[in-house]
Amino acid sequence: MEHRALPVPDGLEGSRVDAGLAKLLGFSRTQAAEVAASGGVVLDGKVVDKSDRLRAGAWLEVSWAPARPLEVEPVAVPDLGIVHDDDDLVVVDKPAGVAAHPSIGWERPTVVGALAAAGFRISTSGAPERQGVVHRLDAGTSGLMVVAKSERAYTALKRAFHDREVEKIYHTVVQGHPDPLSGTIDAPVGRHPRSEWKFAVTADGKHAVTHYETIEAFPYASLLEIHLETGRTHQIRVHMAAQRHPCAGDAMYGADPTLSARLGLTRQWLHARELGFVHPGTGDWSVYTSDYPADLQHALDLLRGD
Repeated sequence: MEHRALPVPDGLEGSRVDAGLAKLLGFSRTQAAEVAASGGVVLDGKVVDKSDRLRAGAWLEVSWAPARPLEVEPVAVPDLGIVHDDDDLVVVDKPAGVAAHPSIGWERPTVVGALAAAGFRISTSGAPERQGVVHRLDAGTSGLMVVAKSERAYTALKRAFHDREVEKIYHTVVQGHPDPLSGTIDAPVGRHPRSEWKFAVTADGKHAVTHYETIEAFPYASLLEIHLETGRTHQIRVHMAAQRHPCAGDAMYGADPTLSARLGLTRQWLHARELGFVHPGTGDWSVYTSDYPADLQHALDLLRGD
């Protein structure tokens, strides 16, 4: 059992317990909620819940069991596409319903597990459950991901993503018609104040910039091309929802369920269409593209039919 005792700093006055633990001790919000649910958070001698508020100067005591390391389970994903493979890296075309790597509470297939099952040798850099992973896609988002196989590739690609030297182009169908038809959304993205699993545009969020351009307009929706300048969790989904144009099919961020059903969508219409970066082995600029998967193409055909 691990234990920490410390005063609540002034900057966390009024913060939720789970948010405060995340900042003070580096917990995830999920881990912080679990510790609070187990009775492991005591504020000035009183056990508190995850949604209780911290008071500056109060004495905070936290007790928790060390987390067990996550394990990569080799599970084949038949429809995981291999777009490119060499000694340094592998570019995959990830289907929806597959996470990038194992995480707490996720019991379905992962990209790293699928690559392990297929016999790929991946870089040993990074946390054990995400070795070789230099960026991620939401489980419900399909499209291109690059995974490092060599150590030099891991270092170079991590730096390239951090320095925003990677071209990431997404296509999405959103509800309605953005005004203007092309533009930039510059709004910070952080944890949703009332929902553990969601994100939102928040004053104290991280800097986030999304460039969009309308490719095609339909009576009730628009097909957009998205260029990400930053890569925050759920960034495209949050930014489009904040503009009142959520990604079609994205129930988490307010998509119209009637339109989703009409288009046969069970997840957000969002696809990582193109990925470009300097190849760490050759030094050449390399660009990879991915076609729309069947469910997204079907929804698009229905919109064009209208």
